[in-house]
Amino acid sequence: MLFVLLAPCLFATAFLWNHQNTPFNNLMTSIDDQPMFYNQLSGARINGPLLQFMNNIDVTVMVKPAGYSQQAMDKIVHKYHLDAQQINRQRTNSFSKQTIIFNLSESFANPQRVPGVQLKNNPVPYITKLSKQNTGGLMISSGYGGGTANMEYMALTGFALTNFSPTLPTPYTQLVANLKNNPSIAQQFKSAIAIHPYNGAFYNRTEVYRKFGIDRFLYLGSKYPIRHQKKIDRSPYLSDQTSYQNVLDQLMNYHGGRFINLVTMQNHFPYNQHYYNEISKYQATKVSAGTDKSSVNDFATGIHHTDEAMKQFITAIDKIERPITVVFYGDHLPGIYGNEMTKDGLKLHETDYFIYSNRYAREHGARNFKQKTAYVAPNDFIAMAAKQTNSKVDWYQALLTRVYEQLPVITEDVQASGNVNAYNSNSRFITQKGKILKENQLTKKQKALLHDYRLVQYDVTAGKHYVVKTMK
Repeated sequence: MLFVLLAPCLFATAFLWNHQNTPFNNLMTSIDDQPMFYNQLSGARINGPLLQFMNNIDVTVMVKPAGYSQQAMDKIVHKYHLDAQQINRQRTNSFSKQTIIFNLSESFANPQRVPGVQLKNNPVPYITKLSKQNTGGLMISSGYGGGTANMEYMALTGFALTNFSPTLPTPYTQLVANLKNNPSIAQQFKSAIAIHPYNGAFYNRTEVYRKFGIDRFLYLGSKYPIRHQKKIDRSPYLSDQTSYQNVLDQLMNYHGGRFINLVTMQNHFPYNQHYYNEISKYQATKVSAGTDKSSVNDFATGIHHTDEAMKQFITAIDKIERPITVVFYGDHLPGIYGNEMTKDGLKLHETDYFIYSNRYAREHGARNFKQKTAYVAPNDFIAMAAKQTNSKVDWYQALLTRVYEQLPVITEDVQASGNVNAYNSNSRFITQKGKILKENQLTKKQKALLHDYRLVQYDVTAGKHYVVKTMK
């Protein structure tokens, strides 16, 4: 009888397990409960099926912003519809008639930026040159050593991860499948495909892409096969050259406007297995305390192979007679550095990015092909791609444009360390000079814009979905 009486009370504590620094959260941490939201099967293997199920009970998508109502959302749509009209006076192209390629490059980040790390040579000279000559610079990742799908979610939707609740660290597996409507950049195009030369089920991508409006997904084992399969030396992963050749196949097979989402796999961990034969040219001459030198050597060699594959890819798309724009970004740094996050946190969240419009696009209306930005976030890429291609925007893209142009880069606490659940709802803002700000340091105008942005994100993901019908 005691067990029958106590069991409901014990199970009810699951509603508090994911609230940081509460007694129940501390208790579960002390017994080595490891909430794992990005891969439920692995979580069940680590925690057991019962604990893993209960870990998923305490999930709040997002805290409701003040003033949320249908009237408030109608005002926001009207406000940014007028903003879109103003932006569109200077633009001549249609977004949907472009070919836009979002390329998430696994773990791509130049080790030369990490404090205490020195290499013999720059392993990515071509991409460095592309970034300087075109729109390019540094992307602030909301992850370190992981978080690929979160950067992908931000890039495809325009929503910032840090706006979500701490109990929602992985939208792909916790949120997208539960929503009827998931607005994304893919829905702007008549045709949208995704390519990932690996297992397509990880992060629930097969379902997520369908929800995002992507009509074809190429992955290992899919009915749309990955072709040109090649690996480098002893690496178990398909090369970036394989990825880009599959993209070129799709460019040749379809001649209208199209969205392509490419997620590569070549530079995925581990990095201490000596996969590559030639490392001497890019090996580390010095590493930071606690950093494994051999891992840096292997990683640097891997991203050099990416650099060479990218050079071939850019040469190929420059020969195609239709507008093509590539948004390339590293999702996060590899977790191989021993630096302290409290000291070097910003540097440990800086990845490389560039936006390149091919020769045809530059000759046919891509007037804004070089944007000056020192730092961006993944949620800026939709607005940046529209500006790069001189494309007209809708009201939501106008809002994203204002966020990109007027707010410092919104991200998570890049100096925090520990449980990833602690990062959300703890926003930080990175100025173009690299200064880290807290929200109370924003101007009044910036705070108002941020509030509009959060209202829209809340409405779409956790609210009454008042604006969803206007985002298609």
